[in-house]
Amino acid sequence: MQKNKPKIHRQMPIEEILSAFPHKAQHLAQEMSSRGLQCTNCQAATWETLEAGMYGHGMDDAAIDSLTQRLNEILEEVNDPTTITFTERAAKKYLEILEEEGKQGWGLRFSDKMSGCSGFEYILDYSENALPDDTVFESHGIKIHVDKGMAPRLIGSEIDYIESLQSTGFKVSNPNVRSACGCGSSHGY
Repeated sequence: MQKNKPKIHRQMPIEEILSAFPHKAQHLAQEMSSRGLQCTNCQAATWETLEAGMYGHGMDDAAIDSLTQRLNEILEEVNDPTTITFTERAAKKYLEILEEEGKQGWGLRFSDKMSGCSGFEYILDYSENALPDDTVFESHGIKIHVDKGMAPRLIGSEIDYIESLQSTGFKVSNPNVRSACGCGSSHGY
């Protein structure tokens, strides 16, 4: 018999949502912020429930139910554990940036470095060619160059692109993450 997977509900404190699902914390925080719930980055997140935060920002029950449903959908999304991928939206944006920069055909260098309160932060950069110690992944026609030493930590990651009033940029969901800071900007393995 399969155990019931943990679910996000209206009465969960925001900090608990982010700490209970560290591999999805950045994606969850971004979804909350894009729906008008900026509490993911403030002290209120330690005690305020999803419901209280939404009510405090003028949202109604339908908006709370919609957000709760979307957060649980994010938990159900499964990344390919054998590769590193772009979402379609992120790939389109990266190709636009390459064209603007005159770097058509270049790949992406994906890595991480020690930083922040939880240990690591991601680095995304242009990469004209793979290095000898790189593993090369491909997604939506874009080559993703990853140092072989970092690949075990980064494999299974999905790179998305988010635009909202609070935050715009590329966001990474990584199934290998075991802890994340409350703001979702650094993580640990």
